[in-house]
Amino acid sequence: MRIFDPHIHMTSRTTDDYAAMAAAGVVAVVEPAFWLGQPRTGPGSFADYFDSLVGWEPYRASQFGVRHHATIALNPKEANDPRCRPVLELVPRYLAKDGVVAVGEIGYDSMTADEDDAFTRQLAMAVEFGLPALVHTPHRDKARGTARSLDVVAESGIPREHVVIDHLNEVTVKAVKDAGCWAGFSIYPDTKMSPPRMVEILKEFGLDRMLVNSAADWGKSDPLLTVRTAEAMLAAGFTEDDVDRVLWRNPAEFYGRSGRLDLTDLKPADGTYEGSSILRGGS
Repeated sequence: MRIFDPHIHMTSRTTDDYAAMAAAGVVAVVEPAFWLGQPRTGPGSFADYFDSLVGWEPYRASQFGVRHHATIALNPKEANDPRCRPVLELVPRYLAKDGVVAVGEIGYDSMTADEDDAFTRQLAMAVEFGLPALVHTPHRDKARGTARSLDVVAESGIPREHVVIDHLNEVTVKAVKDAGCWAGFSIYPDTKMSPPRMVEILKEFGLDRMLVNSAADWGKSDPLLTVRTAEAMLAAGFTEDDVDRVLWRNPAEFYGRSGRLDLTDLKPADGTYEGSSILRGGS
């Protein structure tokens, strides 16, 4: 089994997590820039964080045979802090870097005017750099936040197939699929989605344009929930090819649109496959 986790915050995880992930077949990840929990006080803090995402973290992952890419953005929560908003001038410098495969996380936390502005400006950056966009939907009032996100995406001019609307649930998935965007689901203990719920969504809505991630961060989370979802899919009658499509080929296709994705020469600990079928820049 090969697994590509398209949204996981490895900055928050230990080296033991990397080892366990690699042993279970999670050998490729995308780490989106996000809120670290402690409020940041200015652009310099973000510069250090972004440098870590494109420098140190890929090196750390490589020690365990895991391929690491990143997405860069001013996250929605901190878009409301006037001390952080100058980061919008810093983001383009990092969007030009090879290991950056999307703009994200962008979108909404509380659906404020400042979040509107940051969202719109960063979607324009995605268009300018020819990158996909990773959109965070709010934890509160998710249905309204998802609808508003889709409206902003439609107004931006970015191709719908270059956008994933993430942290979806049973209430919001249909609107995203109907809009032509990719649908992202975070498998997370106690909140968001569980493997059984994810299986039911896949049964109802199919496998096309579906991304499943662990979103593992500093909260109560589990970087192996992609593996648990794969197991739940198999137990429910999905084939191994279905699992490979959802948990490998789909994220490779989406982030491959960046032209910067490199998944060559990857294999899990048991060496059961060659990862060179997805070439650098391929989709």
